[in-house]
This record gives sequence, structure tokens and C-alpha cells, in this order.
Amino acid sequence: MFGIFRKKPVLSFEDTEFQVATFKWLLRNFGGKDFFENTKLILPTREYFPSKLDSEDEAALQTFETVKKYAGMEDWPCRLEKQEEDVDARVAPTVAVQNAPSGPLGTFQAKEESEIVITYNPDVVRNPTQLVATYAHELAHYLTGCGQEPPPGGWDNWEFATDIAATFLGFGVFMANSAFNFQQYSDVDSQGWKFSRSGYLSEAEHVFALAIFFALHDMQVDSALPHLKPSLKKLLKRSANQISKTGLVDELMAVKYVPPAYDRVDAGI
Repeated sequence: MFGIFRKKPVLSFEDTEFQVATFKWLLRNFGGKDFFENTKLILPTREYFPSKLDSEDEAALQTFETVKKYAGMEDWPCRLEKQEEDVDARVAPTVAVQNAPSGPLGTFQAKEESEIVITYNPDVVRNPTQLVATYAHELAHYLTGCGQEPPPGGWDNWEFATDIAATFLGFGVFMANSAFNFQQYSDVDSQGWKFSRSGYLSEAEHVFALAIFFALHDMQVDSALPHLKPSLKKLLKRSANQISKTGLVDELMAVKYVPPAYDRVDAGI
């Protein structure tokens, strides 16, 4: 199916096959009319996130509720908790502690008596794009944990499938933009740079998943381009072009949705 590309494919054959298998899994377990009619591309604009709040705690909670709403999980019971602050790696203007411990950006925990807890790192609140991506990933954990079958390759691949699931829910722009962060910093007595990664997929994998989302909804990628990092715009166009030259979309559209045998919310899951 992928041998017709004249240019080098965006992803390896194995990575592409995993994306296709994961989208089939998502469509089979969580697709149907709701996905095709109600799931939309969420963008980092005031139209989607209009609130200007007075505190970081308030911003964290309001953003979480907004992401839940766009994910179609507004009524799913879960509790949001703030993690402990990370240790400051800089102990002096020119001295930094190597490998200083830092908490995860977020966690998903299914506790006893069906209690679901999602946590967030308070540092991530200062980066709204990463905050939305973190919430989308953890809510995708919640969703996919209710599936009727394990993800492709088994539960060892759950984190990778969960990243794709966040794009499936409409948050692909946030996932792609937050996959790799390079930052320069300066203050009165020091300056330098740092980088961080979030999620489990590479930027190219996130962008390819976003292109599949567009293809499934028969949408042009132009609406995402103004909101993507400059380095990702051509990659999205390439991905969309490659997908259009294969039977990938027809293969995915042929997947039949299998409704769950029970209502997840009524069951307290």
C-alpha cells in the first residue's frame, strides 16, 4: 500500500502500520456517528479557550473542564489534583543540578471504587499548549481504558496509542506543537537554554496522526497550518499528500463501530 511514494515517506513502514492499526482500534471502539459528526479540530484560539483567569489554579481547573467538554467527556466522573512542585535545578546563577528529579506532566489513576484521578504538574500551567495536550492525553487514557479490547500490540503500547487517541479526540494541533519544546531563558544573573519532550510519539508521528484525522473528516489541512509550529507545516502537507495517494482512508472508513454493552458513565467508569 505504501510503495507508491516517490519521496521518502514521513514515517517508517512499521510506524505507519501502527498508526493505521491504532486508528482502526479507535474507530472500532470509540468511533461511530459521534466521532464523525461531533468531534472537531480544537485550536489554540480565544474561540476555544476564551477565559482569562486570575490564578494558575483557576486556569488549570477551567482548562481541564474545557478540554473535557471538547473531548465529549464532560459528564465522565473524575477528580483533578495538582502535583508537588518540581525541584529547581538551578541552585546558583551559574550552577545547575544535573538530572534533577521532575514530576510527570500529568498522570491518570484508576483507584478503588471506580474513582478516577487525573493529576497535573503545576509547572505546565505556564505553558497553555502543553497543559491542553497533557489533559487530552490523560483523558484519552480514561477513554481508551474503557475499550473492549487492548490497543494494537497489547497494553505495553497503551501510551503510544493514547497519544494517537488524543489526536482522535480533536487535539492533534496541541499534541504536535507540544511534542518537543526548545526554550531560551534569561534573567538578571543567568541565561541559557533548555529543551523538553512530552508524550510518547515523535513530532512526525503526531503530525501524521493529525493528517489522518483530517482525512477521516474530509477536511483540508489549511485550517491547522496557521496554528502549527513553522517546522511542522510542510510535514503536515507531506503527510496529507501521502495519505491521499493510498487507500488508507477507505480502509479506515470501512471499520465498523462496535458499541459497548453498557453505558460507561452510568456504570461509574
